[in-house]
Amino acid sequence: MRVVIAGGHGKIALLLERLLAGRGDQAVGLIRNPAHVADVQKAGAEAVVCDLEVASADEVAVLLSGADAVVFAAGAGAGSGAPRKDSVDRAASVLMADAAERAGVRRFVQISSMGAGQPPRPGTDEVWAAYITAKTAAEDDLRSRDLDWTILRPGGLTDAPATGRIRLAVPPVPRGTVPRADVAAVIAALLDDPGTGHQTLELTGGDSPVAAAVRSIA
Repeated sequence: MRVVIAGGHGKIALLLERLLAGRGDQAVGLIRNPAHVADVQKAGAEAVVCDLEVASADEVAVLLSGADAVVFAAGAGAGSGAPRKDSVDRAASVLMADAAERAGVRRFVQISSMGAGQPPRPGTDEVWAAYITAKTAAEDDLRSRDLDWTILRPGGLTDAPATGRIRLAVPPVPRGTVPRADVAAVIAALLDDPGTGHQTLELTGGDSPVAAAVRSIA
């Protein structure tokens, strides 16, 4: 399986690249900063420099040629302001979906966030509100498309080691945390199971093994 990952230098993306490479799949990490090429290659993936804030859908579609799936793992990141929440967390996802359609790549897994799908709570920090608004808009756009999409909303992300045990279900799931390593494992399992298409799922730490949790919602 050839999987193109937008935001290929992110923490979840690097973990996913290692998982995919370790099982014999071909991961391709799209990155904005050429200085990150070595990190992506060290994770076992092919690194492709592509700034999703300036690239066109046609340019990205060329990069998706021959891919079996797209994972949208890009994000503006900590320290970015409200404008980049929109240009990366929303617009770059829309761009990737446009490109996937043009390239004929139907499988699309989008990493969103718990809290998306509803208006930001009153009194929410302006930047967090912009982030949730952008994620909600990206979800809405993806659901409108004729793609085999899955939207994954993790809870609070940690850098703890993988536990291999999660809670994965359609919303609402009680808020909680989840290691990024477990998020990567869930994405890999979702890519393997076409029965998980056209679902919005929330993810936290829990008691179910990853494979069993994914099978239960397929």
